[in-house]
Amino acid sequence: MLSTNCQAITTNLNPLILIPGAGGNQLEARLTSKYKSTSLLCNKLYPLNKDSEGWFRIWFDPSILLSPFTKCFNQRMKLYYQTQLDDYYNNPGVETRITHFGSTKSLLYLHPYLQKITAYMEPLVKALEEVGYRDGENLFGAPYDFRYGLAADGHPSHVGSKFLEDLKELIESASSSNGGKPVILVSHSLGGLYVQQLLVRNPKSWSQKYIKHFIALATPWGGTVMQILTFASGNTLGVPLVNPLLVREEQRSSESNMWLLPSPKVFNTKSPLVVTPNVTYSAHDIPEFLKDIGFPEGVLPYTSRILPLVDNLVTSTDQVPITCVIGCGVKTPETLLYADGDFDKLPEIVYGDGDGTVNMVSLLSFESNKSTYQHLNVIKLQGVSHTGLLKDEIALEKIVEEISCINSDISLVSKA
Repeated sequence: MLSTNCQAITTNLNPLILIPGAGGNQLEARLTSKYKSTSLLCNKLYPLNKDSEGWFRIWFDPSILLSPFTKCFNQRMKLYYQTQLDDYYNNPGVETRITHFGSTKSLLYLHPYLQKITAYMEPLVKALEEVGYRDGENLFGAPYDFRYGLAADGHPSHVGSKFLEDLKELIESASSSNGGKPVILVSHSLGGLYVQQLLVRNPKSWSQKYIKHFIALATPWGGTVMQILTFASGNTLGVPLVNPLLVREEQRSSESNMWLLPSPKVFNTKSPLVVTPNVTYSAHDIPEFLKDIGFPEGVLPYTSRILPLVDNLVTSTDQVPITCVIGCGVKTPETLLYADGDFDKLPEIVYGDGDGTVNMVSLLSFESNKSTYQHLNVIKLQGVSHTGLLKDEIALEKIVEEISCINSDISLVSKA
C-alpha cells in the first residue's frame, strides 16, 4: 500500500489521459439506405430522437430494457467478421461514431440524462478536478468503439488500429500543450489492454519521451472466466429485466469480447473453466468450446487473430513505470457448471478470488512477470469491485495519491 507522504499538488501537473473500459463511453449510430430491418419495430424511424444528420445514442439506450427493443439493439450493435478481408465490420447500413474524443464528457455518464444510474468515470474525474485537473487543459479522455479490438501482427484491425493512432496523437498533443511534460495514462479494464499494445507497437524512445507513467485499473491482462459465460449463455452485465439470450448474438460478435477470453498463457490449462456432463473445457480448449456452444464461426478469428495476440500479451519490454490498481476479495466466477449441458440456461457458478469480474490470476499477470517489469507497483484494495475502483472513496483516494506521487516525482522505491 502507498504511504500518505505524497501531498496533492495543484500546479505544474503532468497532463493526464483517461482510457475507459468496455462499455465505458457513449456511442452513437446512424442508419443508411443499406440498413435492412428485421422487424417493423426496428425500422429506420426508430428511434425518433435523432439529430439533424440522423445520429442517435445507441449506448447507453434505456429502451434496451424492453424485449422488442433489446432485439433491435442486438441487430444494430452486431459486428461481422469478413473472412475474405480478415477484419470486423458493422452491420451493413449501420454507421457508428464516438463523441468528444479528447474530452472526458462521454466518459462521465453513459447517458447524460440518467446521470445517477449511468455514472462511470464521473467520481474519478471529480476527484482529479479537486487536485487541479481541468478537462481540455491538462485532463483528457480517449473514448473508442469498445466493440472492436486488436489482432496479432499480420492481421488488419482497422477500427482498433485507428484508435491507437488517435490515442498516440492525443498523447503527443497533450504533452505539447502542457510545456512538453510527459503524460500520465490512466486506464480502466479493457482500456489497459489497448495501452499495453500502444507501448508494444511503438519505440521505447517514443514511450519514454511522451509517457511518464501508466496506471492500469482492473486490467484483465489474461482475460476472464466471465467472458466464457458471456459467449456461452449471454451476459446482461447487471442490466435488469434483459434476457441474456437476446444479447448473446451481439456479444459473441464483439471483437473485444473475444480478446477477453481466458488466455492459456495465464490460466492453468489443467483447471476446468467449464464443466458439462460429457466434456470439460480449460483455457486450452477455447476453439472446441466455441464450436460446442454453437459458434463455430468464431474459431478462425480466435485461433488466427486473438490467440497469437494474447500469447504475447505479457512479453512487452519495460518501457514506462506501471502501477496496477486492483480489487480483490470479491467473489468472481471461476468455474461454470452446466449440469445438463444446455448452454441456453445459466450455469451454476463456482467462485474464486478477484474483483467480481476479473479473476485474480489475470489481474496479477504482470506481477508474476515482475522480473521483466522493473518499475512495477501493485496496489491491492480488499473488497473493491471491478467498477468500484472508479467510485469507492478509499480507491479514489489511493488512485489520486498515486497520481500526486507521480506528479511530485516521488519514486515507487521511496514510497515502499
